[in-house]
Amino acid sequence: MTLPRQDTFRSIGQILAADVLPALCRARKLPLRVTCLGAASYDDGDDVHAFDRTVPLGTRQSPEEAMDLAILRVSRGDIHAGHDDTLRFRPRIAVIQDNEYGLVLAGEVRAEIILWRQPVASDAEARRVVTEASRLRGMAFAASGRGEHVSARDLRYRASLLEARLVDPFWRETATELLRLPQAA
Repeated sequence: MTLPRQDTFRSIGQILAADVLPALCRARKLPLRVTCLGAASYDDGDDVHAFDRTVPLGTRQSPEEAMDLAILRVSRGDIHAGHDDTLRFRPRIAVIQDNEYGLVLAGEVRAEIILWRQPVASDAEARRVVTEASRLRGMAFAASGRGEHVSARDLRYRASLLEARLVDPFWRETATELLRLPQAA
């Protein structure tokens, strides 16, 4: 029995294109940064005096490990905005970014769980998301100019939730696969 050549051996070009180059490109984008966006205040539950804060949670070498870190930290509720014990932090969005600040995955924090956002499926969908998020940010700017700071923060938050779907094209397939896993549910 003889096997066709393509079933027995792969050319060096096929190996480079399918295995080596994607691995090198992925390695350049590591480690992944895990952060949490939220509102910080000195009075528990005081939205009027709250301010936006980004808290770094750590770095990981794979999207799976980064998701696990975010899930663990949010579920334990041990994310703090600083060294001041009187400063309260309410996490709102968990974000995973690569070394080049490309979005890998993001999700909304509710009741100490992360509801990961499904990435956009195409560039056209990404443009629609950007347009809507820009509109919301414009409304937030106008509300802030009128002194409506709580309303402005809520509009910025809604825009950020939309932008959480703007996964870097390099990571879209990986993010979609991650969200199919049982742990992501």
